Amino acid sequence: MPKRLGTEAEGQTKGSLDSRLKAAKVFKSLLDYLKPNWLHPLRLPHALLYGKFTTRYLWTLDKIAAHSPRPITDYIAHTYHGKVVRLEDARKLVSAHSEVEARNLERVIPYRHARDLILKSPDHILAYQCPCRALRKNPCCPTDVCLVVGEPFVDGLSLLQPRRSRRISQGEAVAIIEAEEERGHIHTAWFKDVLLDRFYVICNCCKCCCTGMRALKDYGIPMVAPSGYVPQVSQGCTGCGVCAQLCPFGAMGMNGDRAEVARERCFGCGLCQSHCPPAAITLQRDPDKGEPLDIDYIAGSLQT
Repeated sequence: MPKRLGTEAEGQTKGSLDSRLKAAKVFKSLLDYLKPNWLHPLRLPHALLYGKFTTRYLWTLDKIAAHSPRPITDYIAHTYHGKVVRLEDARKLVSAHSEVEARNLERVIPYRHARDLILKSPDHILAYQCPCRALRKNPCCPTDVCLVVGEPFVDGLSLLQPRRSRRISQGEAVAIIEAEEERGHIHTAWFKDVLLDRFYVICNCCKCCCTGMRALKDYGIPMVAPSGYVPQVSQGCTGCGVCAQLCPFGAMGMNGDRAEVARERCFGCGLCQSHCPPAAITLQRDPDKGEPLDIDYIAGSLQT
């Protein structure tokens, strides 16, 4: 009996210690958030509102986008936006082994605000229930496909949304991204002004649920930027039409028995390439579409 009581007491002590360590960790993340934002006192409540009520926040944003004049919708796009990334670039963002800091990536993130790529503790990743899919009556599944990357975002969201999020390894994050690619969903890196003006999450988006893609398609709000690539169709094309059926931007079509690309509509997501049965499509760089969010290239350019 005394041994059992001792074990229970040890368990309670360990639980209390774990709680204190968790609280200290969250407090440190909060300080990391506050340091660069001390001149912007409204940013913290805005960020907390966004983190705690993301689904309702996006619902409200959708209503504002649908009924607001262009100056307001332009402001929304410049403060909250996504960048389409290829499968390989999405993998790199969730597989980084060292911290990265790159600011003001104008050619990569063509917006006035929120265009920094800064990864602190990049191996800290949270799988989060997609708030866009939560808005739909019959959402695409699975729903826990938003990948929050790095600190202070992982600690903050795990505190605000403990039931809608779970910590995962980098290997698990890669597996989620690859499975979403197989389902025909695109990968987008999202940036927001109140989240330290920087990248914070990889989303795996479908054209039916994603609020950003719907804003682009339905309201003409450029909340999503192209990847920097466009597809090139080779002579090996068999005219199967898979790419035209799959393209979420309506950029692939058929010209007789051969696929062709409407470059002005293409965002370079790469689904046509990865799903082409005869492997007749490759992605090529297009300077008119901006620079890609390639973490290896960006990190290398900082060292030269």
